[in-house]
Amino acid sequence: MIAIVFAAAVALAAQCDLEAPSGQAGCTRAAVDALKINQVQAVGSHNSYKQAISPRQMALLRSADPKQADGLDYAHPPLSVQLDAGARQLEIDVLNDPDGGRYAAPLAMKMANDLPYDLTPLKAPGLKVMHVQDIDYRSSCPRFTDCLGQIRAWSKAHPGHLPLLILLNLKEGGLSVPGAVMAAPFDAKAMDAVDAEIASVFPAAELITPGGVQGRHATLREAAAAGAWPTLKTARGKVMFALDAPDEQVALYRGARKTLEGRVMFVNTAETSPAAGYITLNEPAAQSERIQAAVRAGLIVRTRADADTIEARTNDQTRAQAAFASGAQYVSTDYMFPDPRRGPYQVRLPGDHVARRNPVAR
Repeated sequence: MIAIVFAAAVALAAQCDLEAPSGQAGCTRAAVDALKINQVQAVGSHNSYKQAISPRQMALLRSADPKQADGLDYAHPPLSVQLDAGARQLEIDVLNDPDGGRYAAPLAMKMANDLPYDLTPLKAPGLKVMHVQDIDYRSSCPRFTDCLGQIRAWSKAHPGHLPLLILLNLKEGGLSVPGAVMAAPFDAKAMDAVDAEIASVFPAAELITPGGVQGRHATLREAAAAGAWPTLKTARGKVMFALDAPDEQVALYRGARKTLEGRVMFVNTAETSPAAGYITLNEPAAQSERIQAAVRAGLIVRTRADADTIEARTNDQTRAQAAFASGAQYVSTDYMFPDPRRGPYQVRLPGDHVARRNPVAR
């Protein structure tokens, strides 16, 4: 009976909008709900919290580095608006700020003698959210817990939603100019703080975690290969987090664990790692074969449809088409909505669905 339902899911869900299959020809909720979460494909956003750099500061940046200015000249509406429009993956850049106030006096604001901007949320201790401190710091949710609270509020208001993937980048370093502030490093204590802030907003029952997927399997990689991901039926209304970070940060987050025992987040790691369950492969054309191999191996993959405003400036859908064809479960864009200054460029899932049956996943 289970095999019959699964086969029906594969056949019937191919053209369904998996978020709301009811009423669509040939689609049933039972068939769709039998799919695993790694068997779907959806659109998400890149630097989802990012607000536009102010005109004065953008002019200052453009005079110093026109190429960088072009690459940073985009913005997103509030997280809830993106989720309403179908985003099922969000990306958040997090900066460590254990004492508070580290990023509350941006250099570009002082250099441009800019209009007031409310920096109060940056003064209290706790993780902060921004793209580049000192120059690209405007955020729709300046504190990490603000972002988490907005996501959870939307989730509770839409209990039937497909699972959300929230990617985290942990920012370190900074601008190499006098007066710039270096980001506080992420040590083991800061890694624990990331998990703690997530857990302070999301109860365990609302999370998809590495331990929950691994279950009794020896490693997370074995669990992913065995198809141990939850079904859409059990995953609706839930959220999963993934640490999209360099190897050094991933190793620090894992510590001495064999995989990710007790951790909240999946990690971006090599396909052969015992902790493999998620991987970031952002070049859908050049990395197409690797993406497809990872998806067929049971991993969840995120790729990008565009970057640095390049595709939007010429309305070039080539990269987006490659991203969808690759089978990556989440295709990230800076343009869920067109930017009137650029033209019609926009990235939507084929069929204009919120989610569809993955074209590659087995």
